This record gives sequence, C-alpha cells and structure tokens, in this order.
Amino acid sequence: MTGRYDRAEVIHGRVDWATVAIWLLLVALGWLNLYAAVYDETRGAFDFASRYGMQLIWIGAALVVALVVMLVDDKFCHILAYPIYGIFLVLMLSTLVLSPEIKGARAWLMMGPVAIQPAEFMKFGMSLALARLMSNFGFSLGRPIDFLRVMVVLLVPVGVMFLQHDVGSAVVYASFLFMFYREGLWRWIYIVLGIVVGLFFGSFWVTDTGLLILILLGCCFGFGFTFRNWRAPLIYLAILALVSVSGWIVLNGVGFEWRYYWVLLGSALVSLPVVVGAAYARRLRGFWVYVVMFLGSLAFVSAADIVFDSLDLHQQKRILDTLGVESDARGWGYNVNQSKIAIGSGGLLGKGYLEGTQTKFHFVPEQSTDFIFCTVGEEWGFVGSVVVLGLFCVLILRLVRMGERCQEPFGRIYCYSVAGIFLMHVLINVGMTVGLVPVIGIPLPFFSYGGSSFMAFTLLLVVAVRLDLGSGDIEASRING
Repeated sequence: MTGRYDRAEVIHGRVDWATVAIWLLLVALGWLNLYAAVYDETRGAFDFASRYGMQLIWIGAALVVALVVMLVDDKFCHILAYPIYGIFLVLMLSTLVLSPEIKGARAWLMMGPVAIQPAEFMKFGMSLALARLMSNFGFSLGRPIDFLRVMVVLLVPVGVMFLQHDVGSAVVYASFLFMFYREGLWRWIYIVLGIVVGLFFGSFWVTDTGLLILILLGCCFGFGFTFRNWRAPLIYLAILALVSVSGWIVLNGVGFEWRYYWVLLGSALVSLPVVVGAAYARRLRGFWVYVVMFLGSLAFVSAADIVFDSLDLHQQKRILDTLGVESDARGWGYNVNQSKIAIGSGGLLGKGYLEGTQTKFHFVPEQSTDFIFCTVGEEWGFVGSVVVLGLFCVLILRLVRMGERCQEPFGRIYCYSVAGIFLMHVLINVGMTVGLVPVIGIPLPFFSYGGSSFMAFTLLLVVAVRLDLGSGDIEASRING
C-alpha cells in the first residue's frame, strides 16, 4: 500500500461493468425491436425522420449524459436532489396550462419538434428527493412526522398526474413501496394495501352480499388467529346468520322487499357495540383493529365505486376487459387481443427477425411504444422473451445488490427506488401485452420509443452506478489512508 489515491484505478476496478453491459445490451435489443416494429423497406436504418432514427439520436445523447454523470462527483446528487425535484415539479405543473391534449392527457411540453414528458423525469427527481429526505440523521419511517413528510413529497406529483389525466404514470409511483419496505415501513400497511386491492377487484367479481360476507369472515378469522380465540367469532357469525336470515324472511313476508345485503349489514352494525363491549370486558385491547378494518372495508367498497365511476370511459372498459367482466375483442379489448395473438404466434423460437406478420402489417396498435413487447414475442418467441425478461431481472437484482453495498443510506435508498421503478415498469408493461394488467400506457425500459422515457431510465440507472462507484471511492480512500 503506497497511500496514493489513484481515481482512474478505482473507477476501472469499482464500476459495475456487468450492469453497464446489461444496460448496453438492453439498449441494443430495444433498438432492434423498435426497428422491426416500424420497419419500412423504403427507409434506411439511419433515417432520422423515422422513429428508430430518432431513437438513435436519443441513444447517442444518453451515452453522453451517462459519461458526464460518471465524471461528476457523486456529492452533487445529494446537493441537487431537492432542486431537481422542484424543477421537474414546476415543469409538471406547467403542463396543466401549456400542454396540448394528447390521447386524453395533458402531460407533454412541446419544444419545437420534440415532446418532453416531465412525469418521466420526475421518477428520477423523486428518487433523489426521497433518498435525500430519508437519509437525514435521525430520520425514521416509524415516526409519524417523518412518514408525513415522505407522503407529501410522494403524493404532490401524483396529484398533479391525476390532474393531467395521466393515470399510468401515477400508478408507477407505487413502486416506492419496494424501497419503503427495505427501510422499515410498518408491515401492517402492506397487509392493508393487499386487502384494499383484493376488495377493489372483488367488487367486480362478487356480488355486494358475497363481498360483505367475505369481509365479515375475514375480520372474524383474523380475530381468531390473533387472539387464539375461535369460539367468540364462530358464535358471533352463527348468531349474525340466524338473525339476518330470520329478519330477511320476516321483512319480506310482511310485504317489505328488502335485499339480504341490507338486512345483513344492519344486523352486523347493530350488534357491533355489543361485540366491542364484550371484547373490552375480556381485555382484548387489539380488537379495535378488526372493528376499524370492518368499517374501513365497507367505506372503501363504497368509495371504490365512486372512483371507478369518475374514470374515463376507456379506462373503465380496459379494467372490465382485463378482469373478464366484459369482453369486446373488436372494441375496447382490440389492442390486448391482437397483442396476445402476436405473442402466441411466435411459438417457441419466433418467426424470425423482421418476419412478424402481426407487426409488419400493423395489426397491433401502439406497437412501437406501449406494446413493443409484442415484437419480442412474435419474432423471437418464448425463448427470446425469456432472455429479455431475464436481462431485466438480473439488472434489477444488481441494483438491489448495489444498494446493499452502498456505504451511506442515500445510495441504498436511491438504488432500491430505481430497482422498484424498473420492476414496476416491466411487470405492468409486459402484463398489459398478455392481458394480465389493464392497459395504462407505460413504456418498457429501453425498448419503447420515446426520448423522455429513454433519458429518464438512463439517468436513473447511471446515477445508481455512479453512487455505487462513490461507495467504492470511500472504501478506497479508507484503505489508502
């Protein structure tokens, strides 16, 4: 050990070249698929008036940005976190006034021939801002005031996206739950979110009466598991069933045409004070959680109907089509139906590069953006799809690994945020193309056409690599003394 700090040597040894190689490979594969998706025999590969030509320009710009980021001191990420967040928030707000309406949303700023979507860059700004806030000394997600600060930083841009009618971008921000879990967010929040999602989808598949019965059963069995007391909830359910069925028979017998749902709900609410009193008499102090869960579930189901009715018609139809409640292969479900045909026709090994008929004859709408994965499935088949998804999986795992080896909380929080964003984009985009997720219009990283998304994903990834290198700089400086 000479004690000399050679930065070039550290960069050569500490850069996560495997992650860089995966990024370059995904970029190359993405461009090849974009070229195939909009292939035109009359145009050359370097026709910059075409989408694949424009994407080449964005790729070149991204390489320059990546080089600059790698040469800049990583301390600037910490210093500029809040200003970057603020700039992108202002740009998002400006779209409400300056943006033309494109596909029902006001989310783009027109700068000559180039359209910039600030919401894509806000993912980068959000990741930096949350990393800066949550890495402050003494911060704890378990402290209510700190949790409130995080929610303000997170939900303000989400609120702007709803005003823009850009629901797809807003949904992606659920990806930060992945990072919050690593940073110690209360586990019960994830249980509640799981229940909320279950109730939302259950409200489409199950009748009101069936859903109410499931809520009652869930709360009672939760009580039984928690307190190891099965007798009380079983007796309650038996009495509730007897009272509600008897009341329904009597009321309908005397001429009142009451739905069983209302009789059961009334019986449950009337008996609730008695059950609460009995629970507290036996000193079951945690029982109030299940009371809140029951009442909250009822309130959420009612609110879910209101929220669903407030969505645009095409958003409602896409949800209903995905859930199988309605089927319209020639209407609202046309995109997904053609997408599944394209992917399924690829078989095991695919039809061959530039040989995709569904792609070549433009049967799949938005095949260069939201449905770019159709080209992968049709031309490269199951094997090619697995390879692409495998590359994304390895990239996400390496981001997690980079986060764990960062010496400071800032780097760890940022890397986990980026990993969550990539995971959410891949799951939703691929899920859309195979009909597992409603079509909400979000890009597949490095594959979908679009300068804003491509540059944003590049910034997200390269800054993570730079922060990982920064942790290596710290380690090297300690070693070299």
